[in-house]
Amino acid sequence: MPQTLLTDHVRRFARYNRWANARLYEACAQLSPADYHAPRPSFFGSIHATLNHILVGDSIWLGRFTGDVPTHLTRLDMILHEDFASLRIAREAKDAEIVAFADALDEAKLHDTFTYANMAGQRFADPLFPPLMHFFNHQTHHRGQVHGLLSHAGISPPELDLIYFMRQPA
Repeated sequence: MPQTLLTDHVRRFARYNRWANARLYEACAQLSPADYHAPRPSFFGSIHATLNHILVGDSIWLGRFTGDVPTHLTRLDMILHEDFASLRIAREAKDAEIVAFADALDEAKLHDTFTYANMAGQRFADPLFPPLMHFFNHQTHHRGQVHGLLSHAGISPPELDLIYFMRQPA
């Protein structure tokens, strides 16, 4: 696909997302199962529930983008995987899907009208690029929550800033 500033941006964010998730999951792997599942003062109530929410949100949005919305996802607080190991495998697979989706986009597609329904059934039509940026921002937002919860669990959270990703060797 031809590259432009916008397609480069989307592809960078897809790769950044994969990199940040890998680093965050590596930090979470240091927790005992009890600490990983422990109730914590956060919107979703635990590290595990927050990581599941990110995967739920990513699955819904990517399904909207591709036209293959997963109908089994009916709530944003669903627990898709009860254990860390299977959640991590699913996360890695979803990140690969996101990178492949981003790599297939071209400039015209980013400006095409994108029509979708939210979970309440309301319909929207937008150029693809703004909802796609929301998708990446949503991931960053909730990774930040897990990052803070790791600190409270006694684990040094990894650096996840985009600038650290950009400075990694290619």
